[in-house]
Amino acid sequence: MLPHIPRNLKEDEKTETGLDVLYKSNFDILKGMRIGLITNQTGLNKDLIQNIDLFLNSNNTDLKAIFSPEHGFKGTEAAGKKLEDRRDESSGLVFYSLYGKTKKPTTEMLQNIDVLVFDIQDIGIRSYTYISTMGLAMRAAVENNIKFVVLDRPNPLGGLRVEGNILDIATKSFIGMYPVPYVYGLTCGELALFINNEIFKENEKCNLEVVKMNHWSRDKLFENTYLSWIPTSPHVPNQETPFYMVSTGAIGELGVFSVGVGYTNPFQVIAAPWIDAKLMSEKMNSLGIKGVTFRPINFTPYYAIYKDTSIGGIQIHFSELDRVNLFLLQLSFLQEHNKLYPDKNPFKLSSPQSLSMYEKAMGSFSFKEIFVSSDGYINLKEDIDKDVADFKKTSKKYFLYE
Repeated sequence: MLPHIPRNLKEDEKTETGLDVLYKSNFDILKGMRIGLITNQTGLNKDLIQNIDLFLNSNNTDLKAIFSPEHGFKGTEAAGKKLEDRRDESSGLVFYSLYGKTKKPTTEMLQNIDVLVFDIQDIGIRSYTYISTMGLAMRAAVENNIKFVVLDRPNPLGGLRVEGNILDIATKSFIGMYPVPYVYGLTCGELALFINNEIFKENEKCNLEVVKMNHWSRDKLFENTYLSWIPTSPHVPNQETPFYMVSTGAIGELGVFSVGVGYTNPFQVIAAPWIDAKLMSEKMNSLGIKGVTFRPINFTPYYAIYKDTSIGGIQIHFSELDRVNLFLLQLSFLQEHNKLYPDKNPFKLSSPQSLSMYEKAMGSFSFKEIFVSSDGYINLKEDIDKDVADFKKTSKKYFLYE
């Protein structure tokens, strides 16, 4: 598990999300506008009141429709499950799915809308689809000549960590839509500014406004915000999960290793039936990676890959997060796995569909070829470090917080 981070902030420095700030202003910037709200179960204020209720109870707002991303409005649906539109009987609002027949709001959906408001807790990882939903909605706003407002929320990975290669646009997909690193170190509001100014062409830029948070800084992890963590999707149950997800999420797309989805520790492990847990953990620990220890683990998944099968592998335990490059951990694992089990090449064991998902998640077609050799990690690290340095220079222009 992650080391405990003490709550050392004064109560009056508790982070206020963009929703909290907007509510304190009595929704002033939305007055007189017909609103479409893009949100899900994470759209709560600091007192855990759903944004929809706050909007409906204000005299300054005219809420017309709700739009929800992957996993649905309640965040309970499985990854990849297509969802239907529905009408809420009590409020009369239409709930449009942006993970069903379309992933982008249509002109028909927006015909009675003057402004789209985005209020979803993201996790700071490129392959997490909520930011793709945001970008497509921004394009829809441009095409339909309506305003786009982002109610900003904390990046649970903080605003200092930037890791991984910049996405090769040839791999562009809904799990990797923009040329940013795997961990991009921006809030949703900052990322929206980046997309609008660095990716959209001049005639594509939307009328964008970000409602900033109060009392958030780049060095602040979610633990230090005093906010309550709401599971962002079924397998992101707590505020620590995104750190593990960076380390193992992409490798899980291969459909060869269990990364704990289907057991009690999603994204904290990498395991398979042929792996000797003790030997694998010894190899990983021998690398001397600062700030992390690998424990041997054996378990039997309740569902998903290797259901009801005993498997072995490593469990990740962080001790000093500031010293760990999370993204590179999975590459280190592949390197050592290749040495121990050369006849279990995961790229050959993976199905074409799963391999394609891995390439899209990683944002590169080159990883599998490089890892045929045992020194693939070193070859990749140099290119990744260059991508990170270049992105940091560009993205700094869009910082809203110090």
